[in-house]
Order: sequence, then C-alpha cells, then structure tokens
Amino acid sequence: MTEWREKWQQALTDLERERDELKLKIHLAKAEGRDELERLDQKFSELRFRSQAAGVEAKGAMEDVGGAAKNLIAEIRAGLDRVRKTF
Repeated sequence: MTEWREKWQQALTDLERERDELKLKIHLAKAEGRDELERLDQKFSELRFRSQAAGVEAKGAMEDVGGAAKNLIAEIRAGLDRVRKTF
C-alpha cells in the first residue's frame, strides 16, 4: 500500500512540475510575442511613412521606395507569422 501511495505522490508531483513548466513557457512566449509585435509596429510605422513619402516623390523615386516597401512588407508578414506561432 505504501508503494502505491509513493507512486501516486510521484505522479502528482511530476504533473505539477510539468504544469508549472508549461505555464512558464506560455508566459515567456507571450513576452517574446509582445516584443516581436512592438518591433513589427515600428517597421509598420516606417512602411506607412515610406508610402506617404512615395506619394509626393517622382515616379523614379517611387519605384525605389516600392522595392524597399516590398521587402519591408515581407519582413513584417514573416514577423507576424513568428508571433502567431508563439501561441
């Protein structure tokens, strides 16, 4: 009977440890996602600024800005995917 209780107690202890580890991982993932989102917000602001600037520039300059904007859009999308995967 004592052996059964020890096994039961060990199982409960193991489950509690695993639960606590998962809680910590979720907490850290949320923080990591939040940091990534803040970084992406800055990039998005940069993209918005560039698009407004392109509206007043000559067509040749708009093509340069357009290429950089495409790269920035791709980077923002990739970052959003990384944030999505943290949850």
